[in-house]
Amino acid sequence: MNKLTREKQIQVLSALVEGNSIRSTVRMTGVAKKTVSKLLVDVGCACAEYHDFVMRNLKCKRVQCDEIWSFCYAKEKNVPADKKGQLGYGDVWTWTAIDADTKLIASWMVGGRDAEYAEYFIKDLAGRLANRVQLTTDGHKPYLKAIENAFANEIDYSMLVKIYGAENPGPGRYSPPKCTGCRKEKIIGKPDPAHVSTSYVERQNLSMRMGMRRFTRLTNGFSKKLENHQHALALYFMHYNFVRIHQSLRCSPAMEAGVSTYLWDLGNILDLLEK
Repeated sequence: MNKLTREKQIQVLSALVEGNSIRSTVRMTGVAKKTVSKLLVDVGCACAEYHDFVMRNLKCKRVQCDEIWSFCYAKEKNVPADKKGQLGYGDVWTWTAIDADTKLIASWMVGGRDAEYAEYFIKDLAGRLANRVQLTTDGHKPYLKAIENAFANEIDYSMLVKIYGAENPGPGRYSPPKCTGCRKEKIIGKPDPAHVSTSYVERQNLSMRMGMRRFTRLTNGFSKKLENHQHALALYFMHYNFVRIHQSLRCSPAMEAGVSTYLWDLGNILDLLEK
């Protein structure tokens, strides 16, 4: 059976982490579509397993959480009746938690946007932290109960609630209403008002939208299967945390957070398949 050389595998991964779709990766590398997809699945599984194992006992101080929208299979309005309400058909949300100091993605999850997924995500995040943190989220209500259940009073938690005007959105199909201000709401503990912010996690949302073809709006590069969507995210977060040098840190987030002692490359990610 033919097998891709290590150099060709790294070339495929390089194309994928730079935001290319499966089909454009095929055109750039000359590798068959099924082979590219299989490599993404294998590496995605290995990345998710390693990320889950190593992101423990994190000494974060300030954490920001948010959710970013995408869709699988079809837009929500076009999902067939027999698939309505099933995860992986229509709207899909990616929950992320970022350390404001090291820019490390401490936890991520793909799912819906309701209270059940909020509970699961926040519980997972709590299990990865070594000490009390200051946490900031937006005004999404399911966070309230989820954080109370996961942390009790052992957290300093605030919501940053954005206030939008009643005017029509600006030019452009996805232009939101104009933001007229923000309100900081202390929920638990004694959060420092100076650090009540979601700027870093929202900037990370932009990086995801720009760095993965599956998140690009108004294209046909969206994920057709939820499993492949998750594998692509696992590869993205592994590359972001361990391989990519953060401009403001001059090292990777994993190095800044003490999770890794050296800068990874794509070869190191590929080596996860052998572990």
